Amino acid sequence: MQEEKILVLDFGGQYNQLIARRVRECNVYCEIHPFNMPLVDIIEYNPKGIIFTGGPNSVFADKAPLVDKKIFDLNIPILGICYGCQTIAYLLGGNVKSAKSSEYGKINIDIIKDSKLFKDVNKNTIVWMSHTDYVEEVPKSFEISAKSFNCPVAAMENENKKIYAVQYHPEVLHTIEGMKMLSNFVLDICECHGLWKMDDFVKNTIESLKEKIGNGKVLCALSGGVDSSVAAVLLSKVAGKNLTCVFVDHGLLRKNEGDEVEKIFGPKGNYDLNFIRVNASQRFYDKLKGITEPEQKRKIIGAEFIKVFEEVANKIGAVDYLVQGTIYPDVIESGLGKSATIKSHHNVGGLPSVVNFKEIIEPLKLLFKDEVRKVGLELGIPESLVYRQPFPGPGLGVRIIGEITEEKVKILQEADYIFREEIRKTDIDKKCNLSQYFAALTNMKSVGVMGDFRTYDYAIALRAVQTSDFMTADWARIPYDVIDIISRRIVNEVKGVNRVLLDCTSKPPATIEFE
Repeated sequence: MQEEKILVLDFGGQYNQLIARRVRECNVYCEIHPFNMPLVDIIEYNPKGIIFTGGPNSVFADKAPLVDKKIFDLNIPILGICYGCQTIAYLLGGNVKSAKSSEYGKINIDIIKDSKLFKDVNKNTIVWMSHTDYVEEVPKSFEISAKSFNCPVAAMENENKKIYAVQYHPEVLHTIEGMKMLSNFVLDICECHGLWKMDDFVKNTIESLKEKIGNGKVLCALSGGVDSSVAAVLLSKVAGKNLTCVFVDHGLLRKNEGDEVEKIFGPKGNYDLNFIRVNASQRFYDKLKGITEPEQKRKIIGAEFIKVFEEVANKIGAVDYLVQGTIYPDVIESGLGKSATIKSHHNVGGLPSVVNFKEIIEPLKLLFKDEVRKVGLELGIPESLVYRQPFPGPGLGVRIIGEITEEKVKILQEADYIFREEIRKTDIDKKCNLSQYFAALTNMKSVGVMGDFRTYDYAIALRAVQTSDFMTADWARIPYDVIDIISRRIVNEVKGVNRVLLDCTSKPPATIEFE
């Protein structure tokens, strides 16, 4: 059977990666491409269905992002979401209007038509609205399938042409039955079979990489985190002894982490890898001296990483390929298509323009975090490593607000170690279903009292979240008695800290990391 794919056309919304994630939960492969993907490329991509995402623009704006109208004649099912809904109405002759005020939040809608999109969905259900413009009148041959008190067209469709549109966001968890709706579109309307599995991905990736790399020399950037570890083991199946894994200790790792990584992947570890550890902490500290702007810090760390790899490559001989553990959210958050750039990633946005390798290979760049874990299990990597907490490539550099110094790194390492130690001791990570938890060092100093003396020291922020996909996340409600123990230990044991704060912000509007 030919590979089934859904194409997600990006109009600039920040939920776009979540749409792709939900499609893949149906075991159907999909990719996100810019809204202006040429029609000829769409035809060549041969999707079973197309989804128009939301976005921050108005269809009335100058240079508003719009698709080629001929896309509606391709006989491919289409689902428009929010701005995508307005785009369909606008291009096909409906009437789109600007509301006097934006509609935002949980809204009850009434389903008023028997529709394939709403199969097994309650006639009255809660959805997540986020829009200013709205469809006042549907195009010719379209029918209204759902409405709300303030929104006359909450959903519309042309069943004959298999074009569907909703004014809300079915991909977010706030839309109670959104997954049913997306599943109905992907599996019923687009007639996909849901056959995309991780074992197929592993097999096909290994085969294609063997064909590409051949006898080429491969250098892998190994941080010890989940993504780079899975990438390294995957490439070991491809390149064997031609793979060299370089672990750069940039001085921005968690306490004892450098030694732990070497224990797992080094000569005495479980994997037959050519493992090289480079201790370059002072080099990174020197480069980061006086730098406070987050994006600049990320780019400096990323560029210095590449320089270190180039130097190692020169020492070990000719290297043809550089492997990185980039994953799909890295690519998207770095500004895929027209989506707003949230932050650059050291392995996406921080690469220098000239890299002394034939090609950079990113075997996981189209996978989400939970899919990477599944690949790890398929490769036989132990669960203890596969389900390790995510750790960003720039390390503690994105958890230290302001300038990075060796002193600040040591303060944060100790505070973070205490936080994680107490969470493990009390088994709170399992009881509260914590997906990620860490300490961050703020750039704020405040007055405190230690014994009989006045202090003026840093504040540590504790961050813990619950998430299934790392694209949206809720802050975790850790019991106050545990927070109390952690706070007292940090203040008493970590020199330079006199205050502990709890971050109770979800994603969005915050990101999981601080910078």
